[in-house]
Order: sequence, then C-alpha cells, then structure tokens
Amino acid sequence: MMNLDTIVGLCKRRGFIFPGSEIYGGLAGTWDFGPLGAEMAHNIKELWWGHFVRSHEEIYGLSSSVLMPEKVWDASGHLESFADPLVECKKCKHRFRRDQLGNSVTKCPECKGELSEPRQFNLMFKIGEAHLRPEIAQGMFVNFKNILDTMRPNLPFGIAQIGKAFRNEIAPRDFLFRVREFDLMEFEYFIRETEWEKNFERWRTETWAWIEKVGIDKKLVHELEVPEEDRAHYSKRTIDFEFDFPFGKKELYGLAYRGDYDLSRHIEHSGVDLRYADPESGKKFIPHVIEPTFGLGRTILAVLCSSYREDELGGEKRIYLALKPSIAPVKVAVFPLLKNKPDLVAKAKEIYGQIKNKIQSIAFDDNGNIGKRYRRQDEIGTPWCVTIDFQTLEDGKVTVRDRDSGEQERINSKELSDYFIKELN
Repeated sequence: MMNLDTIVGLCKRRGFIFPGSEIYGGLAGTWDFGPLGAEMAHNIKELWWGHFVRSHEEIYGLSSSVLMPEKVWDASGHLESFADPLVECKKCKHRFRRDQLGNSVTKCPECKGELSEPRQFNLMFKIGEAHLRPEIAQGMFVNFKNILDTMRPNLPFGIAQIGKAFRNEIAPRDFLFRVREFDLMEFEYFIRETEWEKNFERWRTETWAWIEKVGIDKKLVHELEVPEEDRAHYSKRTIDFEFDFPFGKKELYGLAYRGDYDLSRHIEHSGVDLRYADPESGKKFIPHVIEPTFGLGRTILAVLCSSYREDELGGEKRIYLALKPSIAPVKVAVFPLLKNKPDLVAKAKEIYGQIKNKIQSIAFDDNGNIGKRYRRQDEIGTPWCVTIDFQTLEDGKVTVRDRDSGEQERINSKELSDYFIKELN
C-alpha cells in the first residue's frame, strides 16, 4: 500500500483536493474539492443514487435541512451520548482523544507536557437554539410521517438522502478519513420486526455490490461484526466494512439494525403519532429500521487507494489511476498531434465538439508533446485518449488509446460517441 502522502500529493498536484483555506494557513479537518475532485464526487453521488434509490421503487429520496432544533438531538440521544473523551496538554494546549492515544501514553505526543484528566466532549456544533446535524439519519426519521402521508408507501420501504454532516472532531486527521465537515450517503429502510434478519442480509449483499461497482478493491475490504459494547446506543446489530487504508484498517461503511429506537423516541418527545397502519389489518405499529451508511470522503479515499498504480509503459515509468469510467472526472481527452498545425487543431476541436454533445466530461489538451499528455491524463484516471493526426485528415480515423493497457486502435471519428457510450454502459 502506498504512503498516504503520495495520494495527498497527487490530489493537490492534479486538482482533486486542496487543504481548506490554504492561503490563510488552512483549517484543520477541512478540505476543498478542486475541479477534478468535485467532478469525481458528483459522479460517485450520482452512481450511488442510481444504485440504491432509482433502481428501487420502494426507496424515496429526500433532502433535509442541516440545521435542526435541539429537541431533535435530545430525542435521538445525541445530547447525552454523542461525545468523545478529550484530554488537553497543559503546556502546548493541543487536544487529543484519550481513546486514540493508548492507555500507556501519559504525556503529550507533541511536547511531552502533562495531560489533563479526560472529560467528555460533545461533538455537535451549536448555532443559537439549533445544531448542525452530526448525522443525516434524523432528517429521515422526522420526515417519516410526511413520506407516509404523501407517498403512501407499503412496508418495506426506504427514505434516502445525500447530504452534509458536521462533527466537532477533537483531532481530525488522515486526510479525508476524519474531518469536521463531510458528505454522507445513507438510507433508512423501514421493515416489520420479524423481517429484520433477511433485510439486514439483503443490504449487506447490496453493500458488497456497491463496493465493486464504485471501484474499491474488494480484497482490501473486511467485515467486522461490532460487539455489543462497541455499538452505537441505538444499534441491535452492526457490521462495519473496514478498508486497509495506508494508516491502518479502519471503518469505511456501516450497516446497522436500529430497531424501533428512533421512531419511538420521536413519538415520545414530539407527541406525534409516527406509527405505520397495516393496510390489510389496520393495526398500527412502529416499524423497525435497517440503516446502510456510506461516507463520500472515505469512499473517494478508498477509491484512490484502490486505483493508484505505478508501472512501466513504453520503457518509461508512469503513475495512473485505474478509475472506473463511470466515476472518472474526465472520460475522454482529445488531442491534436501537434498544436502548431491549424488543420490538426481545427479537426481536433471539431471531433471534441461532436463527442461533447453526447458525453459531457471530456477534455481538450494540446499542451506539451503527446507523451506528456498521455502521462497527465493517466495520472488523473482518464480512461481514453483520442489523437487526431495527419492521417485523420485523409480517412477520418483517429487513434484511441486505452489508459490501463496503453493499447491503441484506429476508429472512425463518426463512430466515437457511440463507441464511448457503449464502453461507459
């Protein structure tokens, strides 16, 4: 596995991800997505939405507010239990999570100063009488009745959303792994209690299908059955899908059986009836919930680690990202063989325009020699490069180069759009 600095360096150099507020010295736990990173993140979210929402008629999309009143977090248990043990160096004032230092550490790792006694530190950001949500699940639970009233679903059914969450992490670290602002992709799947095991297994299988679909190396993913003492307060069973990151085996995704905890608590605290009425018997009951959770930042980091390659091609060393075409920020790059030949440039721009009418994420590149252009596109994960040469002006055929193998073939320029659409699908 490569060093994390290698991935961070590539992301900065090629416009994937930048340190947040960098010109002012940065802000710990924040990262800004550059042009390629923003495109890749958008592609992953679209792929997830298609895989888990649009392909399932019984799952309904939602986009809830990031601001929620304190009563919501009182009901959910976050005010009471959403905290980490914090210790502070009495000398340099750096803060650390006690549980991450290890029991044998008694001095500050930074300056060897004396550490304070641990205290519980709530991880939520408060704004006036509201909180920035530390998770997106509660937005789906508080909208449960709205979905029942408007969509008239039958059990089982799900409510899904993609959105930002915020956690006041004591010690954010490891690039995108532990940050203060992040995107989650998640759904709550409402079921009858007697059917929780089969639905848990269904979404466990679907999570593995997603892992393969997005381009995460399955050999680097491991299931961990979380013991009761380590589970969240609401969970009756949890599986963590752990990934072999450069900094160790850590949680990538989670699958939890939340029982009827959340709806029961919101009924109790809001006084609103959130029970489901069986359409056949008319009997009302509180559904149970299966929750698959996917972090976007951790997905991107796992994808980058899975796709990073160093090899030798044509006698030269190269770096490339073996990204799935569906999530690559640039699908196709179009080159004129020489930038100082007006006929070649004009033809290349014409072909670029033809492809862009059908495929949006393409690039035009005439900077440097053809070898440097290939290496640049390889490093950002572009699956195909199209070169327009003098022969193109005579027969209309172009050279299409495959990123992974480096193999090239001649294809009629009029067939390019259909060729790439077929490959993408």
